[in-house]
Amino acid sequence: MPAMTPSQPAIGVAITTYCAAGFIGRCLASLRASQGVRLKVVVVDNCSPDMTCEAIRAWAAEHLGDGEFAEGTEGMTTAWLTLLRAPVNGGFARGTNMALRVLLADPGIALFWLLNPDCEVNPGAALAYARAGADGNFALMGGRTVFAGRPGTIQSDGGRVSRLTGRCVSVNARADAALAPPPDAATLDYFTGANCVASRRFVETCGLLPEEYFLFYEEVDWALRRGSLPLRYVPGAVVRHVGGSAIGTGTIERRSSPLAAYFSFRNRIRFVRRWNPLAQPLALASGLAHPVRLAAVGDLAQAHATLAGVLQFTPPHAVRQLIASEARRLAFGADG
Repeated sequence: MPAMTPSQPAIGVAITTYCAAGFIGRCLASLRASQGVRLKVVVVDNCSPDMTCEAIRAWAAEHLGDGEFAEGTEGMTTAWLTLLRAPVNGGFARGTNMALRVLLADPGIALFWLLNPDCEVNPGAALAYARAGADGNFALMGGRTVFAGRPGTIQSDGGRVSRLTGRCVSVNARADAALAPPPDAATLDYFTGANCVASRRFVETCGLLPEEYFLFYEEVDWALRRGSLPLRYVPGAVVRHVGGSAIGTGTIERRSSPLAAYFSFRNRIRFVRRWNPLAQPLALASGLAHPVRLAAVGDLAQAHATLAGVLQFTPPHAVRQLIASEARRLAFGADG
């Protein structure tokens, strides 16, 4: 790892893990190889039933020096890597907010990088973010997120969301990374929560991530709270992302799992209810078309989960069982 000096810009990295034992080490190693910046990484584990915490401890023991790893410290820490274990799996936003509170306690950190544990960052990505965000006069920054298995193919260059239907579209999705031009940030609504950087000004003005979604749409809702603070696109911030490693989000190779479909469509309606309540009938009509199409091709499990999400019903039993019993009330509400 390149030597770091106090004069280098600092970035706090917030990572929320769930069943990440198989890949969190590669994520941390890529961050450790970042050049020209000082990183402070906080990982919050959302009660993973696998060996995620053990994998993090083992990686730290092999790669970090004395004082560079801390565990269970929710206040100010000087460690390069801090591991916290959430008392209950409260979803992506709740875990990320726990990490952000630790990082916000450090007055030397003005940039906060939300990163998924199944991401690997290019060596220059952190420095690109640090340079682009040095003035702090922005809400969120994002870069080019590509598919880890196909790094020449873009996963997302940012996103746009319809206030009428709640449908999100990833800009340049599946385009050739060598050919697709970067987007104009003024045309974007948000950046993926797998790879985005928030300014201290934005977090302190607009608050932490909304926790009521549990999974999906948190970063979309958060970005729309930014007021006059702009988004910034940073071409040099390239991150390779597997996607859906724990919850089964759709990728090039596979369709979304029923769990991902339920939360995605449930939260699509919740998003419209918050930001454009008069459009709820249109959002419902748009959403209901999806389970019909899925049922027509015989994917009944996905159709059932999608329908339950659109109608704000309790999820199918198979989906409900994937969330630990102590977390279901947070995930599904009073009927969890």
